[in-house]
Amino acid sequence: MRRRQFIQSSSFLSLPIMVGGFKVSALAHNKLFSFMNGDSDRVLVLIQLNGGNDGLNSVIPLDQYDNLAQVRSNILVPESSVLSLTDTIGFHPNMGGLKTVFDEGKLNIIQGVAYPDQNRSHFRSTDIWTSGSAANEFLTTGWLGRYFDQSHPSYPEGYPNGECPDPFAITLGSTVSETCQGLSSNFSLALANTDNLSELASGGEGELPDGCYGDELAFVRESIKQTNAYSETILGALDQGNSLSTKYDDTNDLASRLQVVARMISGGLQTRVYVVSLGGFDTHANQVVDGEPTVGEHAVLLQSLSDAICAFQDDLQLLGLEERVIGMTFSEFGRRIRSNNSLGTDHGTAAPLMVFGSCVNPAILGDNPEISPDVGTQEGLPMQYDFRSVYGSILMDWFEVEENAVKTLLFDEFQYIPIIRDCTMTTSTEELESLGDLQFQVFPNPMRSYTTIEFESAGGWAKISLFDAIGNRLMVVSEQRFSVGTHRINMEGHNLPAGSYYLRIQTDHQQKTKRLVKL
Repeated sequence: MRRRQFIQSSSFLSLPIMVGGFKVSALAHNKLFSFMNGDSDRVLVLIQLNGGNDGLNSVIPLDQYDNLAQVRSNILVPESSVLSLTDTIGFHPNMGGLKTVFDEGKLNIIQGVAYPDQNRSHFRSTDIWTSGSAANEFLTTGWLGRYFDQSHPSYPEGYPNGECPDPFAITLGSTVSETCQGLSSNFSLALANTDNLSELASGGEGELPDGCYGDELAFVRESIKQTNAYSETILGALDQGNSLSTKYDDTNDLASRLQVVARMISGGLQTRVYVVSLGGFDTHANQVVDGEPTVGEHAVLLQSLSDAICAFQDDLQLLGLEERVIGMTFSEFGRRIRSNNSLGTDHGTAAPLMVFGSCVNPAILGDNPEISPDVGTQEGLPMQYDFRSVYGSILMDWFEVEENAVKTLLFDEFQYIPIIRDCTMTTSTEELESLGDLQFQVFPNPMRSYTTIEFESAGGWAKISLFDAIGNRLMVVSEQRFSVGTHRINMEGHNLPAGSYYLRIQTDHQQKTKRLVKL
């Protein structure tokens, strides 16, 4: 039996440690903090939106509103109720807290985040997002866990120690986050309650039997000792920590968890990754109340998310911690463009992703999705940014990981995205403006047997891919290095069935997606 299988099946895992009301799962230790328990004190907070968030009901493209009204009229928020961020984009009316964060220059919105060959299964797509894998790749490690395996290859043996006395990562929930799964152990400690702390039984100190079982039992005993040692540091941080914001709502579970995170950080805990989650986003039915699209299940979830982030960011500022902490939301997929007849939406493809904190570029990256009034029932929002490029850019700019290492940990086609800025700067438009806008045209569109792709190259590598309406990559039209100037590429399409497609062009630092119709 492999060690990981033994750990997952071991009855010791059911024994609770309670830290402030959160149960600490034995063996849920983190390797994640190798690079962070050293010279850096930066913290990353991941907020997982379980179920697949409807991005079109969260970040609303106002310049597409008339067409949205034709394909999701039974759930669409009235245009007059949308909280405008710019002339062309706005938030759901329940997201006033996040609008405050945006207005303060502490929110980055990345449009159309997904991956090629979208899988619409909750379980498989969650695996892909937490592992940082391709759709056809099955990894048993998490994207953060792999990084920390590189930095702390001996973990969990010898931890905690003088250099790394605290948990590398903490998941506020009943199970550890798969983002933190390493080769031999998970780098995240799970806290299921934070009202009290009790020590986990050690499992005995008697002589161990020979063989595989004895080896694994020794590993379990050592892991329990480590868990108990970590629990002491967590309790100490909670005792020493503080929370100053008055914006927290005791009835908002996500806000309460983020408040605990703020207490642990302010209490001196050296943990560098925290994972919290908010469930309920699988809104196939009753996403809104019939006739009242501003209220309903999704509106409640968006209110909880928005208010929680706003309170947490306010707390970080009052505690003098906001330049040490950034947060990121993610969900396994978005929802389809066209609503269903049950006042809901079904599993889709891409969705917006948000990164918040005083050290993010205060910008909206990417274009509003193009909405057609004749969109099919299966069609989702097209991918603009690969989620692994978001992960890699955060690793580079927040945790100072080299680009070559990011490509090894994630994928070769990693595209750097300027999500994080220098905290010492009051504005950060130069890097974004230097990228310009990728000029990309497709004609004729609609097409019959062929179309022409025209784009302006600044010189360098570019890849042009064709996707179907549900996110599958059908072909790579062209992938090569281009000289500076205008380029035209003809694409044959006589074998394509009639319907909607998407062409995506990616260069080293930019991307653009356009809808293509085959007659």
